[in-house]
Amino acid sequence: MVNPVATWHADHVRFARLLDLLEKEVTLFHSGEQPNYELMRDIVLWLRHYADGVHHPREDVAFERMVLRDPSLRIAVNRLLQEHRIIAHAGESLLTRLEDAANGGFAPRADLEAAAATFFAYYRNHMATEESMILPRAGDLLQEADWAAVAAVVPKEDPRAEEALRVARGLGL
Repeated sequence: MVNPVATWHADHVRFARLLDLLEKEVTLFHSGEQPNYELMRDIVLWLRHYADGVHHPREDVAFERMVLRDPSLRIAVNRLLQEHRIIAHAGESLLTRLEDAANGGFAPRADLEAAAATFFAYYRNHMATEESMILPRAGDLLQEADWAAVAAVVPKEDPRAEEALRVARGLGL
């Protein structure tokens, strides 16, 4: 049987790797060099589809079940749930700016950099909190039926799902 906490952690490792790659491209943009806008867009698109459409909804179920078993987690879980919404919004904002820049449209440097900084800060802090506080507790608190409920979460239909799948393959995910 697959260890669900290890799978959760593996997603975070993958997300961190993609964020690092995206940040390198943003650094090129910041220094006035030509970044790979398509790569940047693909990374954000995949994170938006997979993380926001699959990973975070599964976390939401796990969080709910964890709080039932340990109500002292309520404040931390509420903050993480709010961060899911902020990360989704920040990702959509960044994706819009990247698409504008990639399509030759006007993308003010400060707007793109601010969107990227918000995305990076929330994403990395969110994962760090989950890694240090939530994942260890999930392994202790959640039982087989809980993990089955987490795995049963079906992603919402997203018209960009096919494109995100293409992106994932291109990124080697």
